[in-house]
Amino acid sequence: MELGLQTIHESSAEFIRRGYPLATYDDAVTRLHAAGIPVITHIILGLPKETHEDMLATVSHVVRAGVHGVKLQLLHILKDTDLAEYYAGADPSEFACMTLDSYLTVLTRILPLIPDDTIIYRLTGDGPKRTLIAPLWSGDKKTVLNTIRQHLERSFPCNPKC
Repeated sequence: MELGLQTIHESSAEFIRRGYPLATYDDAVTRLHAAGIPVITHIILGLPKETHEDMLATVSHVVRAGVHGVKLQLLHILKDTDLAEYYAGADPSEFACMTLDSYLTVLTRILPLIPDDTIIYRLTGDGPKRTLIAPLWSGDKKTVLNTIRQHLERSFPCNPKC
């Protein structure tokens, strides 16, 4: 069962109109575990006003919940959305989309928090190019995935037995 947590931070959850408090997620995970149903949790990285530490806290919470898997999703700004309007009027010091370097940095900090037996179903995502406002670098999926792979190979060298 996939649960769309997105974040543990209530101010961010209110901003994105998640519609339920963190306690609801925690209760759902507990009930699903009791029923023997594996849980996958969707997390958005780069929400407005969230720091790298905030994102790490979300991942840590999800890992402590004992989920089967996680999906990490880069925040995208898409045309004709409330977020696009907010982004257009936002002070860049308050809300700027993640750069590729920033995203690589946060991934490098997040991945060691995830146990080896937890499946990572997604490291990023891509918005439709025709509606993507930002971050534009995410529109080149092949380059993004290759860059992530190369960065992770450098950051987490594998022993010869891999």
